[in-house]
Amino acid sequence: MRDYIKENVSLAELTTFAIGGSAAYLACPSNLEELLYCLDFAREKHLPIYPIGQGSNILASDKGFDGLLIKPKIIGITVEKESVKAGAGCIWDDLVQYTVEHDLAGLECLSGIPGQVGAAPVQNIGAYGQEVANVIDTVEVLSLADRQLRQLSNEECCFKYRSSNFKTEWAGRYIITAVTFKLKASGAAVMRYQDLQRFFAQRLEDSPHWQPSLQEVRQAVLAVRRSKSMTYDLANPNHRCAGSFYLNPIIPQAQGEALQARYPQIPVYPVPQPGFCKISAAWLVDNAGFHKGYRWGLAGISTDHALALINPEGKAKAKDILALSHQIVEKVEEIFGIILVPEPNLLGDFDGI
Repeated sequence: MRDYIKENVSLAELTTFAIGGSAAYLACPSNLEELLYCLDFAREKHLPIYPIGQGSNILASDKGFDGLLIKPKIIGITVEKESVKAGAGCIWDDLVQYTVEHDLAGLECLSGIPGQVGAAPVQNIGAYGQEVANVIDTVEVLSLADRQLRQLSNEECCFKYRSSNFKTEWAGRYIITAVTFKLKASGAAVMRYQDLQRFFAQRLEDSPHWQPSLQEVRQAVLAVRRSKSMTYDLANPNHRCAGSFYLNPIIPQAQGEALQARYPQIPVYPVPQPGFCKISAAWLVDNAGFHKGYRWGLAGISTDHALALINPEGKAKAKDILALSHQIVEKVEEIFGIILVPEPNLLGDFDGI
């Protein structure tokens, strides 16, 4: 067994929730040759394969995972004019910082999101008015079926709100090795999100035509995320989590208007789909009685953001997080008629949990 494959590794140490049993094997290949060896290793031992990055969007089973986790260490960033290619193993926020420093617009509002580049297309990550699908050009993948490298176009990936073909019909078919982004040199920073507008309100009031630089917007996003405990900071007592636990529901416009009539304060946002709107999941959770700092046994909700379920003392099990989540989902549906959809991926055996 090669030295980049480890046996019997703790899932709690590989996920930001700090929850989970043991994985049979963990592989950290740093190039294509090593990655192909990992596929051979899994085939010989009849092991299922699961790609993992920083573990920031995973709830791992207390029973563990009887398979091979592949955590690519394929790194490197190359730039050709406005095209930026990054290896799947690059830390996401390092890439964002790199593009901002090189005056390339398109990723600045995605600052502070934990994880690796390879996970970005899977979840179609988005925040503060930007979505990675808007700037992805191609995704380089290794096919598990024929062991060939392929370049998949943006259109082929079928990006949707916090989803893509990688998460749905292609699940288990590819391992992402690199992503190429089409950015804009000297482009203007995105300022659509209300939190950013509030952050710069005084400067905008003093100078209505002033526009913040990419670096200023990046620092503003990081500051806002820190205020909500949405950056991975070991010093923060809310850090054992997977970020936002629920997707913001997209519902018919008529249903949104009916809710606004009953609850004038409910945040409702436009979406590209005609006839639909987006509701704040955090508002639904909070107003269903699950406030910031709420505790249920060993599980809880962040003291800074109602949408983040946490492992506050590091003692919670997956079953504790799921039990709290079930309560929240049932109560929100009972009061508002909306079914919240969890965002984190479940890893391992959850039968009976």
